[in-house]
Amino acid sequence: MARLIREVMTRNVEVISPNDTVREAARKMRDLDVGPIPICDGKRVQGMITDRDIVVRAIAEDMDPARTPVSAIMSKGIQYCFEDDQAEDVLERMEELQLRRFIVVDRDKKLVGIVALGDLAGEESGRRVGKALEGISEPASH
Repeated sequence: MARLIREVMTRNVEVISPNDTVREAARKMRDLDVGPIPICDGKRVQGMITDRDIVVRAIAEDMDPARTPVSAIMSKGIQYCFEDDQAEDVLERMEELQLRRFIVVDRDKKLVGIVALGDLAGEESGRRVGKALEGISEPASH
């Protein structure tokens, strides 16, 4: 039976404001024990910041984490899916784009959750998730 993204996604995702500092984002990641945090202005997603973004785009470039807003280093144009999309279709897109996670929005494009590759591992798709994970890499952006 086909599953919808809303059935497997993580709800109540913590977000950070575009004007919050890199230090605030790092502390939030530590406290929540997460790597990615969506950046939202209200309920609209503006981008995403990951622990890797902080290291590669801020620290390695000698930016001051206490003064640098997350908007200066966030990834823009992030991939998203809708909460009523089929899980198998989203898995296919993740494979094609070699991404580990998508933001989940409702039809008004407001944030409702996040779905990671591991969330999509079910009986019918477990092998595909493993195969997709083998090919996924996160190249550094410069």
